[in-house]
Amino acid sequence: MGWLIVAFDLPVLTKPQRRVATKFRKFLLDDGYDMLQFSVYVRACVSFARQETHIKRVKENLPPEGSIRAFFVTRAQWQRAFVLYGSPATQQPAEKMPEQLQFW
Repeated sequence: MGWLIVAFDLPVLTKPQRRVATKFRKFLLDDGYDMLQFSVYVRACVSFARQETHIKRVKENLPPEGSIRAFFVTRAQWQRAFVLYGSPATQQPAEKMPEQLQFW
């Protein structure tokens, strides 16, 4: 058993591009993938045949633009992975407006 990992970089500058990217993410979720990060999805595969089936489905739903990478890691490789966290991001308060605006 292992994990099929799909990582992608799709353009989202225009509304049609965003629709295509959303449709692809929805396809991955509907096909049994879990979101690992926003553009990285994983799916357990119990055999090489299942891996091939899901790679074929990804190819059938390939968006016209962008890049997609798919790779397989074994259970042992997955278990040796590290998850590293930095400190939580702090939100800076917005700058205060000056009490009096000077135009000249």
